Amino acid sequence: MAANLEDSPRPLNVTIVGAGIGGLAAAIALRRNGHHVRIFEASQTKTEVGAGIGVQTNAARILKQFGYSQENLKPFAFDGAIVFDAKNGIGITRPWQTAHLNSVRQEESVVCHRSDLHDELNRLATGESGGGPPVQLLLNSKVATCDADAGIVTLANGEVVHADIVIGADGIHSIVRTSVLGHTIKPPASGWTCFRCLFDASTLNELTDLDWLTEGLHGVRSVIMREKEFRMLFIYPCRSGTLINFVGIYPDAEQDVADWTPTARLDEVRERFTDFHPKFLRILDLPLHTPILKWQLRAVPILPTWIRGCAALLGDAAHATLPLLGQGAAMAIEEAAVLGCLLPLGTTKEDIPARLEAYQTLRKERGEFVGTESVSQAAVPAKRGKYLRSRELQMSMIDYDAVQVAQDYYDANFRSVKF
Repeated sequence: MAANLEDSPRPLNVTIVGAGIGGLAAAIALRRNGHHVRIFEASQTKTEVGAGIGVQTNAARILKQFGYSQENLKPFAFDGAIVFDAKNGIGITRPWQTAHLNSVRQEESVVCHRSDLHDELNRLATGESGGGPPVQLLLNSKVATCDADAGIVTLANGEVVHADIVIGADGIHSIVRTSVLGHTIKPPASGWTCFRCLFDASTLNELTDLDWLTEGLHGVRSVIMREKEFRMLFIYPCRSGTLINFVGIYPDAEQDVADWTPTARLDEVRERFTDFHPKFLRILDLPLHTPILKWQLRAVPILPTWIRGCAALLGDAAHATLPLLGQGAAMAIEEAAVLGCLLPLGTTKEDIPARLEAYQTLRKERGEFVGTESVSQAAVPAKRGKYLRSRELQMSMIDYDAVQVAQDYYDANFRSVKF
């Protein structure tokens, strides 16, 4: 006997604004539940910048549940870090201190190229084998306004889109955030900027004084200036070791001046870090694979709420911060997975406000902690490099199982008891 279609659970119509890592992760989680998901992305061709990214265990565990292929990330092992003093060149090896605690469910932390992670998430969201209806990714679809209470977004071309739920994954300059809060927030200058680029690793073995980069623990190299003003280099291989990701963080009081430029030359990088031990500056002799970008590091202040009506914020729209914990993308992936737990097939439109309240309960404090702790690791001298030496802080990040926490919450608060 055929099933009564009227009794079948109705999928939600989901609008996601922004096709970055967080938006795609949310799309995967909700697609897998059988919902109809559309992503509206302003860019004509959505690609990630030429930069590396760390996928720590808490994020890797979720990606595995999404069905990702780690091989597609072209990963490089991320077993911890070697932390160097920028003046004397002496390094201390700091492996992750949590790996032995949950060896059964421990997923490997890796570093990779951002675009490789983005491409894999795009495959899982829009491909035929991801479970549930494939996500519609609509490029060149800039959202001009959002009505969080009604679940409506209006595109720049005038098109009006109705949805049961709207997810604002539209980054630090979020349009959805303006609707959720009722006013616009301009993230203030943090006073920190970073140089970002990729070097070609093909000539790595031809250069001297780079054994600090190639020998010892697989993972990142952190070079910290503890004297004078805080500056830091953060360096690691990606794309299966063929590229070297370079980040150089420095204080910058000119982020809001009219002639601030988004790119830099190698001699500018050398000048900023000229008092670092010479062996660390040898990396600048590698061939450049990408231009040198200058990223203004801005942090979204703590918001009074992440939710309103049938809309919720996710990722940088809710808590953009400095990269000193390497957990920004991981928080967005966790938040996406939590939404997947709280919005299974069968969730009704009337259920959404309570489910978003639960989302905020589960996620806001953790996201804000990462935000404030990341900023303090630059601003507070005693905290600089704390994440790489603190077992307690690593456990709170890496050993956290966002899906299990959310599933337990759902079971306790929303699962119907059937007799």
